[in-house]
Amino acid sequence: MKLVSWNVNGLRACVNKGFMDYFNEMDADIFCLQETKLQEGQIELELGDAYECYWNYAEKKGYSGTAVFTKIKPLSVRYGIEEDYEPEGRIITLEFDDFHLVTVYTPNAKRDLSRLDYRLDWEDRFRGYLLELDAKKPVIVCGDLNVAHEEIDLKHPKPNMGNSGFTLEERGKMTSLLAAGFTDSFRHFYPDREDVYSWWSYMPKVRERNVGWRIDYFLVSSRIAPALVDAEIDCHVMGSDHCPVVLTIGELSASAKTSVAAAQA
Repeated sequence: MKLVSWNVNGLRACVNKGFMDYFNEMDADIFCLQETKLQEGQIELELGDAYECYWNYAEKKGYSGTAVFTKIKPLSVRYGIEEDYEPEGRIITLEFDDFHLVTVYTPNAKRDLSRLDYRLDWEDRFRGYLLELDAKKPVIVCGDLNVAHEEIDLKHPKPNMGNSGFTLEERGKMTSLLAAGFTDSFRHFYPDREDVYSWWSYMPKVRERNVGWRIDYFLVSSRIAPALVDAEIDCHVMGSDHCPVVLTIGELSASAKTSVAAAQA
């Protein structure tokens, strides 16, 4: 099974920059988007009959938003975290037979860190939500998590210490999430690979010089990590300031499909 996640930073703009070429080339089973920046009825995509489409729009026009296009019919779909009021359209959860899929666009702490406290509280609620899902069946989380976890995950770590997306607090929340039973799929395969990023500033020649950050992820419940086949970052794909990330996963074992309690029994 192939899954793709891409922060398109405005889907309408990305469509004009080759989105459909990449979408058709990948022929993914599940394709997730973040930062769609549109409202219902503002775009018509020719995805064919194979895909079911789910959208979570932000109330604010031209802001945030997520979407999932899937060939596999979900058992259920949820928008936001449980029953929380979620006006920014940041989360969609699809339940399938063997796992939950969560696509997320994590709030940015902002350059002046004015939203850091909100971000940290949000991280705690999100981690709790994922653990509730994981207690029932394995979870695959994808999206723009807005944090470079370790120094290896950005080109210039030293001058960025304490900046939004690389504060000790944000990095610590990622550490806590992984310690709670999740695996960073890219580092699972490539623990020491450097100079592979998923986001670059729009400043001149930044992407050309590969001065980037790895802030887009596929995380999985650690008990299904043995089923992972590969994790890729398609750095060559243009159309956004982010590039797509890709996960290939094989069939889950019977034990991997179970709840946390059953898996630990």
